Amino acid sequence: MKKLSILFIALAMIATSCGDKKKEDVKKDVEQVKEEVVKETTTTDAASDKDTQIAMGKKLFTDKTCTTCHALDTKVIGPSLKDIVKIYGEKDGNIVKFLKGNADAIVDTDPGQVAIMKANLDSFVKEMSAEELQALSAYMRDAGK
Repeated sequence: MKKLSILFIALAMIATSCGDKKKEDVKKDVEQVKEEVVKETTTTDAASDKDTQIAMGKKLFTDKTCTTCHALDTKVIGPSLKDIVKIYGEKDGNIVKFLKGNADAIVDTDPGQVAIMKANLDSFVKEMSAEELQALSAYMRDAGK
């Protein structure tokens, strides 16, 4: 009877210790899955934020009548979005700085054209928030790819 009790206790201890190991393994697996979900959610949120910003920029581009002078891939009065994005990329320019009046024109530098452009920009840019200017720039970069 003593031997049977000792055997039973030994088996119970083994079963308990193996159970703890399994719990630790399961806990590690759950933590790993949580980390993957957080990474996935963060990536999805970032993409969603970018899409929202681009959508806002597109609306601003239309509402602020930028479309009067700029088309996607053809020069209307001002250069096309594709040309703007290309030149700003090549010259490491900052569209937001230009829109705020803190940088010179680098795409269309004709003095007469620049004067008209600045007058148009001054009429609406000063009302725009930093977030709106970033959205407008994000839309331009996305559309001009």
